[in-house]
Amino acid sequence: MFLAYKTDIGKKREENQDAVRADFIDENISISVVCDGMGGAKSGGVASDVAVTNIFNRIMSGFRADADSNRIRNLMLSAVHAANTIVYEKSKEDIDKNGMGTTCVAALVYNKHCYVVSVGDSRVYLLNDNGISQITTDHTYVQVLYEQGVITKEEQQNHKLKNVITRALGVEDDVEVDYFEFEQDGNFALLLCSDGLSNYCSEQVLYDFVYGKNLDEAASNLINYANDQGGNDNITVALVAN
Repeated sequence: MFLAYKTDIGKKREENQDAVRADFIDENISISVVCDGMGGAKSGGVASDVAVTNIFNRIMSGFRADADSNRIRNLMLSAVHAANTIVYEKSKEDIDKNGMGTTCVAALVYNKHCYVVSVGDSRVYLLNDNGISQITTDHTYVQVLYEQGVITKEEQQNHKLKNVITRALGVEDDVEVDYFEFEQDGNFALLLCSDGLSNYCSEQVLYDFVYGKNLDEAASNLINYANDQGGNDNITVALVAN
């Protein structure tokens, strides 16, 4: 198993409010977490850092190699819910942090089994010999409009409300968390990223840069590509491949 991750402030922001942690739990087990914070007075960076640290640490310390799928599911969901509570309580510490929050995607890969949790519009993609597919669903207003048939997939890309998210970690005292579980037979890779990457890269670009490539080089190349396209946001990616 191979692992790489990288974050970059981009070209237009004064602060990087993204956060990422990734590491091996064991030789063939890895955990990756990406968060994209929101909130003024640097509180978005606080939210993402607190969320990444708590989710990563809880999964790392709570994972057991003999755990079945249900226990892994409960571990990942409880880690996100716990982080939500911590961020929410911290947001009430002073007025500058009020309303802060963060997106979150996390992926645990155990051999060929993949376990994913998601809140917000950061994404997880699956790449294999058949191509690339988005595993997570964006929790955004334009995604709701698309599902209702009001706008097309293409219209989502440049809609004026595309950055309005409908679900975030730490904004309320509880949060609904999406969970995905799947198994792959052959070679595969997972790509986790903030919208600072996905807004600038087509799925084909992501696939061409990552699949079958050196992951450290792929992470750097993706960051450079997003910056070359404007770099209007913080950019974060985590990659894991078997």
